[in-house]
Amino acid sequence: MDVQQRKMSSQSVKDLSCPICFDIFRDPVVLSCSHSFCKDCLQRWWQERRKDICPLCRETSLFRRPLRNLALRNVCETFTLERKQKASAEPLCGLHSERLKLFCLDHQEPVCLVCRDSKLHSDHSFRPIDEAVQDHKQDLLTSLKPLKKKLSLFKHTKGKFEDTAEHIGVQAKRTERRIMEAFERLHRFLREEEEVRIAALREEERKKRKAMREKAEALSREILYLSDTIRATEEELRGAGVSFLQKYKAARKRIQQNPLPDDPPPAAGNKTSEQNLFCTLIYMLSEIINKIKKTNLKLTE
Repeated sequence: MDVQQRKMSSQSVKDLSCPICFDIFRDPVVLSCSHSFCKDCLQRWWQERRKDICPLCRETSLFRRPLRNLALRNVCETFTLERKQKASAEPLCGLHSERLKLFCLDHQEPVCLVCRDSKLHSDHSFRPIDEAVQDHKQDLLTSLKPLKKKLSLFKHTKGKFEDTAEHIGVQAKRTERRIMEAFERLHRFLREEEEVRIAALREEERKKRKAMREKAEALSREILYLSDTIRATEEELRGAGVSFLQKYKAARKRIQQNPLPDDPPPAAGNKTSEQNLFCTLIYMLSEIINKIKKTNLKLTE
């Protein structure tokens, strides 16, 4: 498989992967916004957040029980079947059409008995296929550990970002209500100032929520990359014998060709300071009241 084919295969997996579990769709459903998810994944996501919204675009779903995406399910089932069929065929030596029974440690590839005795592999070291499979699987398992650790960290931090974004919204609405109540006591004299403060608060909320969503989306891309790499490597690990060893180089290269992404920044420190906002408001009201007294204005007018 050349580079272009590998890219197409990788893209196919992404297109057929659930944005929540990052695995091939299982019993997919489609929302009114046209985004699709595994049925069980979506229900768990809704139950955790107690909101029937799209996990991607945040649009409120029109259906409590989304429609099944039968076309997508059929495509996923066909894709999975074809991938299993491709992996099940036992390959032969490309030079001698013999069964591949040995693994050349110098060239890091499966070979047949004729290859072993050829000049190409003169003075090389060999291992039985089963023994080489065991050694190389252990090597891949070791390489997967930092990827899995990073994936777990990214998922955890993404959840923190999403929770922080929700908390910012709750704080903003509560602070808005308190600001409105305070300004209402000052009647018409304070209406203009009230609008200014509310606009500032909503702008802060918009920017911070946007920042949290952007960070969560960035982590989604990293999570998808790590998930794809881990899923592909684990699929190789499920292989056996020659089939596994033939794909070992590509699997190893896939893990090593891109460095691990940096750890995500902590989610803390981005929340709206409700107490500070309200204290500032009280101070501002006190200053305005002092000005009113100096100009002999009455708040009851």
